[in-house]
Amino acid sequence: MRRFSLWLRGRPVVADSLLAVSLLIFDVFGVGDEADKLVYLTFSVLLPLPLVLRRVYPRAMAAAMLVLSLVNTLVGYLVAPGSTDHVALIGVGVMLYTLVAYVGRRDALIYVGFIVLDLVLTIVLLHEPRGGDLALLVVIYALCWTLAEFNGARHAYDAEVAARLAVADYDKERRAHDAVAAERTRIARELHDVVAHAVSVIIVQADGAKYALRHDPDTAERALAAIAGTGRDALRELRRTVTLLRTEHAPELLPQHGSAGIAALAQMMREAGVAVDLELTGELDDITTEVSLGVHRIVQESLTNTLRHAGTSPKAVVRVHRRDDEVFVEVTDSGGVPAQVNPGTAMAGTGMGLVGMRERVAVLGGILSAGRLDDGRWQVRATLPLRGDTD
Repeated sequence: MRRFSLWLRGRPVVADSLLAVSLLIFDVFGVGDEADKLVYLTFSVLLPLPLVLRRVYPRAMAAAMLVLSLVNTLVGYLVAPGSTDHVALIGVGVMLYTLVAYVGRRDALIYVGFIVLDLVLTIVLLHEPRGGDLALLVVIYALCWTLAEFNGARHAYDAEVAARLAVADYDKERRAHDAVAAERTRIARELHDVVAHAVSVIIVQADGAKYALRHDPDTAERALAAIAGTGRDALRELRRTVTLLRTEHAPELLPQHGSAGIAALAQMMREAGVAVDLELTGELDDITTEVSLGVHRIVQESLTNTLRHAGTSPKAVVRVHRRDDEVFVEVTDSGGVPAQVNPGTAMAGTGMGLVGMRERVAVLGGILSAGRLDDGRWQVRATLPLRGDTD
């Protein structure tokens, strides 16, 4: 029964058709007492019809119900006296309920005015209803209005709850989408920092080895050794990065960062051909994991860009200073243009390295600036706030 009720709730025309048929059946049962059975049966069929579409076209069906009630009164007065007493006239009260619950009080008040006119006309022409019957009609209409007010309030509450649930679902989906997008950005940034750095070093060393192979075998051998070392370091760093991305906390990965990690990075870039001056001040080994990794990646990306774009004899000065509540990073290189050792293998940047640095610094709540100085050098500066908690 409950399932059938829920099924009807989603099909208002079907439910209202059942109501109309029920009123028709009650009217048919009373046909035996009527003098003009044809007229009585005709209105028994016509009066319930507007109820079928009362929730689809409430104003039009309410007007149709009033017109049928008035015609029924006139026919009873002119043609078939005594044939106007129809159970289906309960539909007038049902229409009042419909207007209050689904349209509004203003339309319902206008409808009440027409009901009063219909009642006055019926009393004048047919001298009914009288006394108790009239009082009963007034009570029925009052109950219809009250019930409609109650159900209207419940419908408004249900609509508000549904709207809030829809907003909550949308917010949940949006947060999930944002979380996925942020995770994809984080993975892309980490992989770019690891892979772009290693590949840039390998390409530069490979170009140098190729041109030194015939004339300077020792230089070529050192370049090839640097390529092998860079590849192994890149593979190890890639594994660490993947592990870090898969877990919330990976304290075993911390030794690669800090002052030792920056020094190792500077030494690797020296071996790749960049003259790096390194200046580290303050305690850099006990800062948070996120800030330590951020400093490492900023220096790494800046030196990689120096190697790729700062000319044939690149130079860079790296300064990392820890202050009371922040870490200051500055990387200044010699500027210039990309080395054209072999035009066929010249490296062109995608611009994603600088974007990745800005994203990383923004996540950490810091400030980053990058640009060319007046003397032609390129400088990257970042300030990363310390969270106060240490690893």
